[in-house]
Amino acid sequence: MPEYDLSAAIWHKSSYSGGDGGECLEVADGHPDLVPVRDSKRPEGPHVVFHAQAWAAFVGSVRDRS
Repeated sequence: MPEYDLSAAIWHKSSYSGGDGGECLEVADGHPDLVPVRDSKRPEGPHVVFHAQAWAAFVGSVRDRS
């Protein structure tokens, strides 16, 4: 997958993540058709980029199991 410049990305934690600094994923908005994801504990670390359709299917699957 190609590299994406995410230096100006605005990252958001899930509203379900609570404020205890626990294990959270963050996603960046503003990237049409893509969903960049990173570990909130390692913001300088690696990130992965999913196609929006694949991310929506993943989130829907997790939501259905809740």
